[in-house]
Amino acid sequence: MWQRFRRAMRSFAGWFVSSIEDPELILEQNVRDLNDQVPKMNESIAMVRANVTLLEKENSKYKTEVAELSAKVKAAIQANRDDLAAQYATQLQVEKSALARNEGQLQTARAAYEKALTVKKVFLKEKDKKTQEAMQAIRDARRAKWQSKVADALESFEVAGIDATHDEMVRKIEEQTAINESRMQMALESVDHQKVAIEEDAEKIRAQELVKQFKLEMGLAEPAPALQQPSAQQPVSEVSAEPQKTIGKKVEVKG
Repeated sequence: MWQRFRRAMRSFAGWFVSSIEDPELILEQNVRDLNDQVPKMNESIAMVRANVTLLEKENSKYKTEVAELSAKVKAAIQANRDDLAAQYATQLQVEKSALARNEGQLQTARAAYEKALTVKKVFLKEKDKKTQEAMQAIRDARRAKWQSKVADALESFEVAGIDATHDEMVRKIEEQTAINESRMQMALESVDHQKVAIEEDAEKIRAQELVKQFKLEMGLAEPAPALQQPSAQQPVSEVSAEPQKTIGKKVEVKG
């Protein structure tokens, strides 16, 4: 019974965690965590480098003391002071041992520093890779959300019957347009085009006659000669022999 209760609680906890998990938010937090680790890593590397610097200074100090003690031993021997030479020699051995121990620590510290730099380089490379993957996944997630909204909108159109209404209204407009075009075609076919052309020509002739009349009134044109029909008593030669009368006012010339 207790095992079953534990499984039930674990399954409930798993369901609760999965229900509140947002992959986009988790990836953003992961990117922030990776960026936060860089200053900590730099601090650790700085401590390792400081240890190297300290050991280098101690190593230089031990080397100086070994050189000085070696010179003192030689000077005591030349002065026939074997007692002082023995004391300096004892100190020299201690300093040499310390120098050897310090050089070993220095090599270890330098190796640790080089390894820390390598680890940092690998970490930064992996961090950039993970950051790019996370940002790409976040963009994909946002695009998926947008596509989901578009799909929901399209589904709502179909559910609400908008698509059917839209198609029906478009079809009705197309039918009405076709009917009106047919009526226009039939109306154009019923028109007597020849009659219309004759009326247009007659209108042009009337307009030309009006222009001629205006020119005659303005004295810009001469009237055409009138043709007289010969009567039965008058021969044709007499008709043609009579002088023609001009239409218009007679202009008197004053001297």
